[in-house]
Amino acid sequence: MDNRLPVRDPAQVVLLAGPTASGKSALALDLAERQGRAVVNADALQVYDGWRILTARPGQDDLARAPHRLYGHVDHRAAYSVGDWLREVAPLLQMRPAPVIVGGTGLYFRALLDGLADIPPTDPAIRAEAGERLARQGLAAMVAGLDPQTRARLDVLKPVRVQRAWEVLRQTGRGLASWQDETGPPLLPPGDAACFVLNPPREALNARIDHRFDLMLDLGAWEEARAMEPGWDPARQSSRAIGAAELIAALRGEMPKDEAVFMAKQATRQYAKRQRTWIRNKMAAWQRFFVEN
Repeated sequence: MDNRLPVRDPAQVVLLAGPTASGKSALALDLAERQGRAVVNADALQVYDGWRILTARPGQDDLARAPHRLYGHVDHRAAYSVGDWLREVAPLLQMRPAPVIVGGTGLYFRALLDGLADIPPTDPAIRAEAGERLARQGLAAMVAGLDPQTRARLDVLKPVRVQRAWEVLRQTGRGLASWQDETGPPLLPPGDAACFVLNPPREALNARIDHRFDLMLDLGAWEEARAMEPGWDPARQSSRAIGAAELIAALRGEMPKDEAVFMAKQATRQYAKRQRTWIRNKMAAWQRFFVEN
């Protein structure tokens, strides 16, 4: 089996998705190096400048082999949305050779191929108000404050999505559903891209996850966590890096280190399971690609 993406036209944008630790970054880098492409990030956590090791951002050797874009360029204390990513990726689509866009954030790919409502960015004061209200009144109260159309469409068990919908209504006076109904055309129509997805068998992927996490520890993940700990805020988007909360808890003496490692690996496997579900439900038309180990 040839472990190279079968793409011959350097003018065609390539999209490569897959669960964490599936090997997609190495595959994208191989294509970029062979065809002179840039590698563009489509991972919502790799955009941040913190947690370089724990989010598996490309290392110096990889950066030297091909240009990389949208990696580690956002302050880890800042918010960053799908809309922000779309605005930054738009000019990169014009590069020639065309880029290979790789990552595990399904919403980024969906917005790129299907379009995204042009909702104004949330004012920081409103975001703070929303966070305080959610903490004080609870999720059910925030759900009750949404407009009926948005409430009917939303996964109301997910606080992040409920808070975002509340913020949109509070800032614009219009429900999130109303904005979504005015979604503009996609930046990249599906027929204009070569779309591939890696989805290894569960057992093989879980083994890769465990091995990679051990490698992260060897590369300095504990030291990285120690550097991030003084300003740690679990409410930040960047703090969702898988394993970050567990390593911070261990450094603060809230759990043994071996337990933190076990729980971080378990959290990574659970995250990969959610990614595989997204792939199965949202990427059925993408070409499956299998890497021979």
